[in-house]
Amino acid sequence: MNKGIRASEVRVIGSDGEQIGVLPIEEALQIAGDDNLDLVEVSPDANPPVCKIMDHGKYKYELTKKKQEARRKQRGSQIKEIKVRPKTDDHDLETKVRHIEKFISKNDKVKITLVFRGREFMLREQAHAVLEKIVSLTQEFTVVEQHPKFEGRVMTMLLGPKS
Repeated sequence: MNKGIRASEVRVIGSDGEQIGVLPIEEALQIAGDDNLDLVEVSPDANPPVCKIMDHGKYKYELTKKKQEARRKQRGSQIKEIKVRPKTDDHDLETKVRHIEKFISKNDKVKITLVFRGREFMLREQAHAVLEKIVSLTQEFTVVEQHPKFEGRVMTMLLGPKS
């Protein structure tokens, strides 16, 4: 930038984006100084190097604003968890389905965890029925991304939003 440019001749692009031409560095700095702007090297590898006349402080400020805006809009999806048991009743399941619908509407994925306690481990068929009921109640707005699988005393299933 400005005095830090080492080349003797540079290709100059004006502040309006129009190409001025190949000029000695002193003349390019003079043109930039007359407009109260900076001479910024944009392509140092070119022959001759390409420099642009611009307000460097304003350019840096706009870059940081663009980065902040991109970060704000970036929000990735999270995985929310709903816990149920093999003996979870129908009304309770409907409440859980409403929670699932709320999470899916915010574009989050939902992990349904079915926990077995004590002798409930023998109720595998009932547990599958509970998970199938959840899938049937949410099939309009979700898709099963991971089918039910056992991990010790826990059975998990992953639902994602329909695209």
